[in-house]
Amino acid sequence: MYSFFSVMILICAVLLILVVLVQNSKGGGLASNFSQGNQVMGVKKTTDFLEKATWTLAICLAVFCLAASFTIPHEKREAPKTEQTEEATAEDATTAEDAANAEAEATAE
Repeated sequence: MYSFFSVMILICAVLLILVVLVQNSKGGGLASNFSQGNQVMGVKKTTDFLEKATWTLAICLAVFCLAASFTIPHEKREAPKTEQTEEATAEDATTAEDAANAEAEATAE
């Protein structure tokens, strides 16, 4: 699932870059070349479409990034040992050694 979101993020980022590069903040650029033909045919201005596409791609990019962060594969790790667990482990080892010594003495007799 993480791979899917990574690919979607990449596609969305490339499309967003292309849409932003086509726009011009002063209303000129590539968008102005196509707007006149679109107005004659009764279609909305290209600049409106590019602005909506920019916002849509930006929102999609944010959503895909959040979704990818929840699906990152994590390695299972042991919990860090605290002083209490270290003391309990040391006591268990001492008890096991005492039992082994008692068995050795019993077999030696």
